Amino acid sequence: MSFLKRKLTSMEKEIFEQSVIVQNILNAYISDNNVNIDVPENIDRIIIVASGSSYHCARYTADLFGSIAGIEASAVYSSEFLLKSKFAASENILYIFITQSGETTDTNSALLKAKESGVKTFCITNKEDSSIWNEADYKIACLAGEEKSIAATKSLTSQMLCAALLVSKFAQNKGMDVSDYVRDLKDIPDVIERALKLQPKIKQFARFLSKYKNIIMTADGDSYALAKEASLKVKETSYINTMSYILGEFMHGHVAILNNKHSVVVYILNDELTYTATKNLNKIKENYNPAICVIGNKTNQVKSTYNIDIDCQKPIIKSFALLVIIQLTALETALKLHKNVDKPHGLNKVVK
Repeated sequence: MSFLKRKLTSMEKEIFEQSVIVQNILNAYISDNNVNIDVPENIDRIIIVASGSSYHCARYTADLFGSIAGIEASAVYSSEFLLKSKFAASENILYIFITQSGETTDTNSALLKAKESGVKTFCITNKEDSSIWNEADYKIACLAGEEKSIAATKSLTSQMLCAALLVSKFAQNKGMDVSDYVRDLKDIPDVIERALKLQPKIKQFARFLSKYKNIIMTADGDSYALAKEASLKVKETSYINTMSYILGEFMHGHVAILNNKHSVVVYILNDELTYTATKNLNKIKENYNPAICVIGNKTNQVKSTYNIDIDCQKPIIKSFALLVIIQLTALETALKLHKNVDKPHGLNKVVK
């Protein structure tokens, strides 16, 4: 493959480690289709607090709690939570904190603030024996190993899988049969490998994106967390002005920015675009004629400039394939622009 012809960056190495890491997580936390994670009982509401890419995992996880476990869940930025003078606190609420390093300043401060109210706390982190690990009542380790690149790749994928397993555990505790769902999770290493093999096609897509100064990342429903991550990844590695929107909301005024030259990238988790999404994209094409790139599915419903498809019918599994495609797109776009993907100028991981 083409990536073997050049010296690998840390970011690239970490992207290609992910199928093995995911398999290790599955081996560690699943036995006989049962999820082995210690969680509190009698929880009927969950609030997930995080920053950066970890916040995108929080958005993703909140959607899963609602659709898989039937538990009300919401996501909030750590910095936003710290500004709240009042917040929900009861014995039936669980606060989950997500941080790659376990030392993210605003996320750790948010956990301490929550604990002062007496609520139960849970952390998802890649660093055992970190500050947040030691403070949280319940915890799960992401098992991703050291991440050298500033841009989160393998740590985010690991967080998302740990979150999916956590949702499964809560569903099991409610007496729900999630055996099919857990079995589906075991297919993630394979779908990641298939996504990695798309690198040559992604490189062509990245060459196209690198010509733009403005890119809109959009999606509907559960896909929106991935659109937000795509926007952040390209922005922090290539310094391109990217913005993410829920497609329906984008049509309310924001769409006017397409009077300037933009490309529009659409991420799809489901089998096909919804009727409303198709209608909105065709309206965008008719009114503004931007390049539209569809990622995640073949589509004849919208005239697309680029289309990257991944053959995967289960949205929960496809989300991991799309995440890898997003990571490779950011990597290849930045390399095309001769950026330092491992150490973007002015960026550091936000830790103490």
